[in-house]
Amino acid sequence: MKYRTPLFVIVALLSASPILAIETNFNRTAGEMKREIDNHLAAAQTLLDQILAVDGDRNVKNTLVPMNEMNIHLSNAASKSELLSAVHPEKSVREAADAGSQAVAKFATELSLNRDLFNAVQTVDVSKSDAETKRVVFRTLRDFRRSGVDRDDETRQRVKMIQDDIVKIGQQFDRNIAEDVRHIKLDSPGDLAGLPDDYIRDHAPGDDGKITITTNYPDYVPFMKYADSTDARRRMYDVYRHRGFPNNLEALSKLTAKRHELATLLGYNNWAEYITEDKMIGNDEAVEAFINKIAELAKPPSRNDITELLAYKKQHDPAATQIFDYEAGYFAEKVKGEKFNFSSQEARPYFEFGRVQQGLFDVTGRLFNIQFRPAGNVRLWHENVTCWDLYDGDKILGRFLLDLHPREGKYKHAACFTYQTGVKGKQIPINALVCNFPNPKTTSGPAMMEHGDVVTFFHEFGHLLHAIFAGHHEWVDVGGISTEWDFVEAPSQMLEEWCWNVDVLQMFGKHHRTNEPIPAEMVAKMRAASDFGKATWVRQQMFYASMSLNFHNQDPTAFYTTDLVKELAQKYAPYAYVPDTYMHCAFGHLNGYSAIYYTYMWSLVIAKDMFSEFEKNGIFDKETARRYRRAVLSTGGSDDAANLVEQFLGRPYRFNAYGDWLKGKPKR
Repeated sequence: MKYRTPLFVIVALLSASPILAIETNFNRTAGEMKREIDNHLAAAQTLLDQILAVDGDRNVKNTLVPMNEMNIHLSNAASKSELLSAVHPEKSVREAADAGSQAVAKFATELSLNRDLFNAVQTVDVSKSDAETKRVVFRTLRDFRRSGVDRDDETRQRVKMIQDDIVKIGQQFDRNIAEDVRHIKLDSPGDLAGLPDDYIRDHAPGDDGKITITTNYPDYVPFMKYADSTDARRRMYDVYRHRGFPNNLEALSKLTAKRHELATLLGYNNWAEYITEDKMIGNDEAVEAFINKIAELAKPPSRNDITELLAYKKQHDPAATQIFDYEAGYFAEKVKGEKFNFSSQEARPYFEFGRVQQGLFDVTGRLFNIQFRPAGNVRLWHENVTCWDLYDGDKILGRFLLDLHPREGKYKHAACFTYQTGVKGKQIPINALVCNFPNPKTTSGPAMMEHGDVVTFFHEFGHLLHAIFAGHHEWVDVGGISTEWDFVEAPSQMLEEWCWNVDVLQMFGKHHRTNEPIPAEMVAKMRAASDFGKATWVRQQMFYASMSLNFHNQDPTAFYTTDLVKELAQKYAPYAYVPDTYMHCAFGHLNGYSAIYYTYMWSLVIAKDMFSEFEKNGIFDKETARRYRRAVLSTGGSDDAANLVEQFLGRPYRFNAYGDWLKGKPKR
């Protein structure tokens, strides 16, 4: 997405067939982390020297093959560093992983500016090679040129320095978020009025007689949705929107400045122009047009949503004239209760964490005809982490790790991390799902999930399946999730659709006391209620996308980030801006995604179109799933995303299904 003998390169031979050793040690001390990264980089340097020492005609075998081996080392070092930096409970290991990421990034930057290597790849004749090899060479040469390999020595040296700075500042930005868990104190259980019984039970007063509510997701999300106390929700929102503040104001300013400097140094007008060049969308002007198009489409239904929320608020506050962000979720729940006779609390007892996880395995196993088996004899970085193997019949396709509950110092959102990208005949794909769901070990009763948590679980697992299915190519550069970035979310967004199907939900949505499946009538109400607020959610997403873009499509010395957030909120956000809040200081996508947060909505357009095939043929239709897996998931980055989708749909993707969804066309 991250020494001893590197386990992933140990290969045994049995009956002349390669048997890949599968890594079992996923924990590291700080010293082990450093040695492993050092060994990867040393091996990469040896391979680089070997490539550059070739005497005579260059070909696939003497240039591209060792380059692939070198890239495997760099990919593994980067992936393992990134993951353990995000999840390891020991700060010394996280710091060693950050140092490893910096070292790998420095090596990769120097590699991208190495003219001798660029010239070597250029001279390889691939005219008679297969399509994947040609694509690898095309992308490699394109990325060399985008990195500035053809610039003068002074420029290339400056590029190296800026790239190093960007990595370090980005790591600090992320760390400031991960380590900044805030809280509020409540005086009595009465302040928890409106919240589910299990939530109240798990938040008993402490030794000081106060109740602590943290900014971790399992605390924050239900509190903002259900707590009756406006004052408490306002206080909770305020501390949540101060995470990373004030340190990340400076970090963000430095990050945008370095990116702008790098882009202009390479001949672009700004970072947004640079970063969008190799995406499906093509350029930053198209991003702005897309954001405005979606925002305008969502504006009329969003206004209707706000009108209903305000009408409800006026029942209790006749003088009210606007809806603030900190009360939107709460009022939305109340309106849904009145309008659809549904409350999200009704569904929670049906989504016990363990059953949801098993249900996810059952659903995807049935859909793709795969099996999940717990992996034994593995060393993990925390007692809450589990390890699994994914099989297709008797063939192991990949291994994955689940780190699903919050703890101190851990990544605060939900994501799929690569541990190692699979390469045919060399190493299987290994990925990790990192989330922050309720922990059965710390709740006083069953760990109940919001339906939104269930959707998130399916979404992130969609990334994981994509990475594993696509982890069987010969070239690491086209393996795993290596497609265009604005397509990356589409497969995982599509898997969310299974979370709204009554037959699917009844497979695992069983009441934790009665074991009765979630009633079809409740699912119908839940689906109807989900349409309310959809347009305001889209507008909110376009606010985030515009912030991501506008932080990077102009000279960063021309604006203050907080002022720009206020300005963009007034233009795009559906709710009134809350003064003295700093959501951009904890918006982690500003590091990982920089200017391209639009990709979530762009991908959703494609996801809705792809799902239309399952709507037409059946949500568990084997042939449709087989075509989808072969055409889209397993292909990885070996073809343009638009071609993958067209191969699956039998036509180019289009906007119709997304438009129907936004207009509220009923789900099947």
